[in-house]
Amino acid sequence: MSKGFYKNRRPKSFIFLSACFLVAFIPHAYNIENFSYIILILSFVIVFYGLIVISSNFKRNNVLNTVSSKISNKELPVLDILVAARDEENVIARLVERLFNLDYPTNKLNIYIIDDGSSDKTPLILDRLSRQYDKLKVVSRSPNAGGGKSGALNYALKFTHGEWLLVLDADAELKQDSLIRLFSFVEEGDWSAVQLRKSVTNVSKNFLTSCQSMEMAMDAIFQFGRLSVAGVSEFRGNGQLIKKETLLACGSFNEDTVTDDLDLSLRLLLSKSRIGILWDPPVMEEAVENLNALLAQRQRWAEGGLQRFFDYGDQLFTNKIDYFQKFDLTYFFMLQYALPIISIFDLVFSIALLDSPIYWPISFTAFMLSGIAFWYGSSCKSEVPVLQKSNFLMVFVSLFYLSHWFLVIPWVTLKMSIFPKKILWRKTLHTGV
Repeated sequence: MSKGFYKNRRPKSFIFLSACFLVAFIPHAYNIENFSYIILILSFVIVFYGLIVISSNFKRNNVLNTVSSKISNKELPVLDILVAARDEENVIARLVERLFNLDYPTNKLNIYIIDDGSSDKTPLILDRLSRQYDKLKVVSRSPNAGGGKSGALNYALKFTHGEWLLVLDADAELKQDSLIRLFSFVEEGDWSAVQLRKSVTNVSKNFLTSCQSMEMAMDAIFQFGRLSVAGVSEFRGNGQLIKKETLLACGSFNEDTVTDDLDLSLRLLLSKSRIGILWDPPVMEEAVENLNALLAQRQRWAEGGLQRFFDYGDQLFTNKIDYFQKFDLTYFFMLQYALPIISIFDLVFSIALLDSPIYWPISFTAFMLSGIAFWYGSSCKSEVPVLQKSNFLMVFVSLFYLSHWFLVIPWVTLKMSIFPKKILWRKTLHTGV
């Protein structure tokens, strides 16, 4: 795909921001008859579909979400595990040790750690580990190689020879039998890609980490529901399994986006490849522990989420996907990206014109659905507890935590609309604690 393909993001972002502005402004500037009824009808549609998606989790069964049989060693495929690591001295040794202790035939498992231009002790640690583990394959890139995580993964692809690829972050933790159960799930569902549910290791560290734990569970609830209802699901970066030929057919990892997982998810959808969602066993990772790190992480996620829709939006309205998938994508695009911007403009106009907010029923509906998914995801049976002590008050209070998206999304969209963009991959610090 040419570099020029991605240069249209700035004008598309400006058009999107302007459209949200007009949607918020027009009802305040003009007295549109029965507009409140339109808002109520939209709110009802949002509630109706949202509850269908959430309730689809009630029918999670062995075929779709858990492993009912164990695949034999003879049937297990050759698997390449890829880990892009830059400045991961706090966690890389622990990761390698755990990967080599996983239950999987040693002759069918290859572990690649890509030292992506680290400036800390990561190269020294990997050098020591490569002498300790003969089958550890360390791939090194220069600091200015470019492409971020996607570039590192693409570079490592030329050294792989397995049928399947499992992409992990450097802070990932898997249960000892995760790989065998993962491929049992693949065999039962005939998937060409699978995303492990993400969970938090430092859930009890503070309020932010507890909220992120519930947010990941909520996300998995929506993901599984969307997959069940409309056949739409997404990768989440860490714990993503994909058949190598499927990845290559989609053009490998996109080096011109800040969220390779979200970008690849849309390309898989367009190629008719569905991503299975496995609740247990999960992949565990560290949640960020302070507000600055959270906002930096969420800005990258927001930018990458918008980039994929700006890049592939025209293809999403073709016949490459069916109408229900289009509805699902439109539904979640409006709630995740358009609603926060419209709500902010709506609030500003309400204050400036001494008027009442107009779109509050839709915002209320979105928070209500999130609250239900928060509670349900936190109370679902899980091999790794979502919370150390789950209670209704914690779920209710943590909904305020979700409001940060109503600031992040407008801010990121504004930046994308005004400033020329250079692709920057902001690293999330892993402490290893």
